[in-house]
Amino acid sequence: MCELLGMSANVPTDIVFSFTGLVERGGVTGPHSDGWGITFYDGKGCRSFRDPLPSCQSEVAKLVKNYPIKSQAVISHIRQANRGGVSLENTHPFGRELWGKNWTYAHNGQLSDYEDKITSERFLPIGQTDSELAFCWLLDQMAKQFPSQPEDSKQLFEFLNQQCDYLRSFGVFNMLLSDGEFVFAYCTNNLCWITRRAPFGKAKLIDTDVVIDFQKETTPYDVVTVIATKPLTNDEAWQKMGCGGMVMFRNGELDIAFEPQV
Repeated sequence: MCELLGMSANVPTDIVFSFTGLVERGGVTGPHSDGWGITFYDGKGCRSFRDPLPSCQSEVAKLVKNYPIKSQAVISHIRQANRGGVSLENTHPFGRELWGKNWTYAHNGQLSDYEDKITSERFLPIGQTDSELAFCWLLDQMAKQFPSQPEDSKQLFEFLNQQCDYLRSFGVFNMLLSDGEFVFAYCTNNLCWITRRAPFGKAKLIDTDVVIDFQKETTPYDVVTVIATKPLTNDEAWQKMGCGGMVMFRNGELDIAFEPQV
């Protein structure tokens, strides 16, 4: 399985601390050594870095760690390949334009028996992964349902939730999706999040001996939410999502959440 990392913040914020922990899982503390990628939003534009090399060995990953790009929305992924070879075109996150916005997506999991049930017309995959095909299909459904982006974000959230439920019927579907304003997260089995706000404290990464004092790096008005496959720190209270759960963040705040009844 792969691992996901996302961020939503109310002010431009760097994700170096969390990304440092994720990189270690790409070949050091975890087996996800088949590529990695990250996308930072900057207004309507975005910067994307991807590399089919293990993140722990990647010079591009070192660049990202040493050059703290600040953003209000970030999507990142480290890959353990199951469908599609180890190559740049199969490396997440994937991006496409819809409604005049850059949409970015990353997936953790594996789908099966979907070949004649998940097909895409307007958006076509470039690589060979089930993940990219699911992204293209999802955007196709969004474009068909809404000729332009709906003004009511709850309407879009509910529609995406239904489509993600359908994709989950084919296997494990943990997903991050963003247009730069909203960050959506959908869970099948492994996804959690944490919102940090004043009063800020210290935190230590699980995967490497790095400690940060957020109070020294933030202002009292900052709100930052980090989403990850598994908790990145061992001294904070992460919120674990349930199967079929979905959340939407905007400016670091939880905007809408759906947690199915067990």
